Amino acid sequence: MPDYLQYKPVPESGILDAWLTSTNGLTTAILKNLAPGSERIAIEDIVNPPHWEFGHITWFHEFWVHRHGLTTLPSLLSNSDYLFNSSDIAHENRWSVDIPSLDVLIAYNAQVIEKTQELLTKQVSAQTAYFLQLSIFHQDMHNEAFAYMWQTLGYPEPFKPFSDPSFSNQLPSSFIQFEKSTMTVGAAHNSGFIFDNEKWAHAVSLPAFAISNQPVTNIQYLEFIESSANQSHHNPIPYPIHWKKDGGTWYQRYFNAWLVFRPNEPVRHISYLNAKRYCQWRELRLPTEHELALLRKQSPSQCQSSYLWEWTDSVFQPFPGFVSDPYLDYSSPWFDGNYQVLKGWSMYTPERLKRTNFRNFYAPHRSDLFCGFRTCMP
Repeated sequence: MPDYLQYKPVPESGILDAWLTSTNGLTTAILKNLAPGSERIAIEDIVNPPHWEFGHITWFHEFWVHRHGLTTLPSLLSNSDYLFNSSDIAHENRWSVDIPSLDVLIAYNAQVIEKTQELLTKQVSAQTAYFLQLSIFHQDMHNEAFAYMWQTLGYPEPFKPFSDPSFSNQLPSSFIQFEKSTMTVGAAHNSGFIFDNEKWAHAVSLPAFAISNQPVTNIQYLEFIESSANQSHHNPIPYPIHWKKDGGTWYQRYFNAWLVFRPNEPVRHISYLNAKRYCQWRELRLPTEHELALLRKQSPSQCQSSYLWEWTDSVFQPFPGFVSDPYLDYSSPWFDGNYQVLKGWSMYTPERLKRTNFRNFYAPHRSDLFCGFRTCMP
C-alpha cells in the first residue's frame, strides 16, 4: 500500500463536507463578486486569468476525486484537460485559450461538488478522503492566491481575512536565545494528512542561535530604503510598489484603498532577495526553516506573529526519504534550487492549513504574496 494511504486519522465525512462547503462557497463568491470585465487582465507571470483559475480549481477536484488522476476517465466539461491542467498548459497560453463563460464554469463547479457531496453521505475510504483533502487544501491555497492577486491588481478585498491582527500591544523588541539542540522536523507517520514535501520526520542538529521575537516593521524597512548604503548601492532597492508619499505623509495600499502608513506594522510584500539585502545592511541574517519552526513552537507570549508568510534562508529541497505522492507536480519540479521555503501563514490562510510542518515555497523575487520576514543574529 502506498504511504500516502497509510495515514490516520481519516476525517469523518461530515468534517470533509463542512470544509468543502466553506472553501468552495468562498471561491464561487469571489468570482461572482468580481466586477464584470475585471476578469480581463494583462499577462503577468505572477497572476492567472481569474476565470481560468476558477476552472482549474474545479478541474483539479474532479480529476483527483472522481477521475482518480486518469485522463482516460471522462470529465463533466468537454476539453477540460486541455484547458485547465496546469501541468500541461503553459502559463502564457492561459490567456489565449477559449475559456468557457462564468455561467458554464459555475455550472461545472456545481455538478462536481454535488457528486462529491453524494460521496460524503457516508464514510469514505482512506483513498477518497486523501484526494478530497488534497483538493480542499489546493482550493484553500487558490483562495489565498485570489487574495494576493486582488492585492496585486488593486481590486477590492475579495473576502474578509481569517485572522484579525492587532499590533497595538507589541512585545518589547528582543532576540530570543536558543541553545544548541536536536529537534525533529518533518511529519510523523499517522499524523493526519500531509503534503509529500513534509515526509518524513527526522532529527536535525541546530547550533545555538538568537532570533528576533518581532518581525521587521515598516519603519525599520523604510530606514533601510532611505539609508545611504542602499541609496549609493549600484542597484538600490526602491520603495515597495504599494507605498506612496503624499504631502509629507506615507501611505500603503491595501487592495484598492490607500491607508495611512503604520510604522510598527510588520512590513509586507517584500521579496526574499530584498529581505536578504536588509539583513546584510543590519549585519543580521534570515532564519533557517528549522529555526523559524522552533520559534513557532514557543508560547505566543514570547514572540509576535507577523500574520504573514515569513521567508527563510532555506532552499526548498526534499527531506530524507522523500517520495512523491500521486500529484507529482506538487513538490518534485520545484526541488531545483530556485525556490525558498516560507513558514507560517497569512491572514488569508484558513486554520486547517496552519501547521508547523507546512512548507510553503516561492521564487526569491516574488513579493506579491502576503509575506514578510524576521531576523537572526549572525
